[in-house]
Amino acid sequence: MPMAACWLPIERSRRCSIRWPRGFGNVFGTRRNAVVSGVLARPKEKGNVVKGPGLSVLCVLTTACWLVASTSDPAAGERNLARGKKLYENYCFACHGSQGKGDGVVQFDPPVADLTSSDVLVKPDSRLLKSIHDGRPNTAMDAWKSKLSDEAIRDVLAYVLTFPR
Repeated sequence: MPMAACWLPIERSRRCSIRWPRGFGNVFGTRRNAVVSGVLARPKEKGNVVKGPGLSVLCVLTTACWLVASTSDPAAGERNLARGKKLYENYCFACHGSQGKGDGVVQFDPPVADLTSSDVLVKPDSRLLKSIHDGRPNTAMDAWKSKLSDEAIRDVLAYVLTFPR
């Protein structure tokens, strides 16, 4: 009987007392991350057991999803970056400058954001997209939702994230 192997996070707060049916697999690793082969069992209190075929299906589906996600069309990404660069040059360059450092030809008080700073880069993409879409209050950053589509805003952000740090 072939054995399946899969990565499984184990909750830190639980005691690591997993009861395994005799001859049905092994656990390798730490309490936090374990590699499970054969049968996956939860702690005794839960009583849940996923046998080998169920675990195999789970691993196959996870691998398939990962492969599909990693084989996206690279040419589409290049087109989006090219479009993002063009949009940046048309709409953002005057204030943010050629490399996004906030040194454009138009100066503001408070100064325009340096798009290469760690303060900006640690923010999640959703927050950066919202800043472009809705603008920033009490700054010169206008809302671009009326001028750019959501896809165009995503393309601009993808281009901005390629700037040297």
